[in-house]
Amino acid sequence: MSVESLISIMKKLHKVHKSFYELTLKKTDIVKKGDTTALDQLLKDEQAHMAAINKLEKERAAVSNEILPGASLQGIAEANPAGKEQLLQIKEELLNVITEIKARNELNQQLIHQSLQFINFSKSLVMPQEKEINYGPPAGKKIKPGQSPGMFNSKA
Repeated sequence: MSVESLISIMKKLHKVHKSFYELTLKKTDIVKKGDTTALDQLLKDEQAHMAAINKLEKERAAVSNEILPGASLQGIAEANPAGKEQLLQIKEELLNVITEIKARNELNQQLIHQSLQFINFSKSLVMPQEKEINYGPPAGKKIKPGQSPGMFNSKA
């Protein structure tokens, strides 16, 4: 295998990651709107993207191993001066996209967490928790099976 095939795979990885980033942008809007059906569809699209990324990453690792076994992308670039600049440029672009995806996913996670907190707060306002008032076993003690909760044993 050659460096050109590695560059081709890296370009494909970059393209899929850019597409994945676009999905994270859409997810932010969907979470803000609260559209669960659109969110379900988007999650399916994300899973498809992740499968494609995993496949391309396996191909990239295999090609990298064939070019220079056990070497990093930086090492492969240093060993092949013809494609060095292009490899390092694609690597940098890919890292930038991954950083953007990570930041957007953190924002989405915070938005979802806030939405869940709001839902739980709203639920507690509508359906408050009932507290037991003096009736029942003392705190921490459970009633044994067959034990009558009253003073008198009705089986006598």
